[in-house]
Amino acid sequence: MRVVLDTNVFISGIFWERNFCSQIIDKWRKGAFQLVNSIKLIEELVKTFRSFKISMPEDMIEEWKNSIIENSIMVDPIMAIKAVKDDPEDDKFIEAAVYGEADFIVSQDKHLLNLREYNKIKILKPEEAVLIF
Repeated sequence: MRVVLDTNVFISGIFWERNFCSQIIDKWRKGAFQLVNSIKLIEELVKTFRSFKISMPEDMIEEWKNSIIENSIMVDPIMAIKAVKDDPEDDKFIEAAVYGEADFIVSQDKHLLNLREYNKIKILKPEEAVLIF
């Protein structure tokens, strides 16, 4: 099973314990699914870590970044996909999922969740995903 995790899932799961997002990250680390990523997604995550209201040391940011890259199927979407009309910034998650042949995108973002599905890739809330993985 291949999965794209939205930045907000990583943030919620890393900074707060015992929630659905932290359970999903634990499942990924235990090999319950293959994580699909792209450079755009990694860049957004690192930028968010650096600007987040809860400070994270630079060495920890690098550890997360390297761990995610090393334990992901990295894809390089060559064509832009325009699927999220209300927030085109979210298209990068769709692109990674399509090019990585993902089964699911997990997000807390209403713009992605409103799509529910794109090209047979289901878009799930963390609480839904926990039941599947």
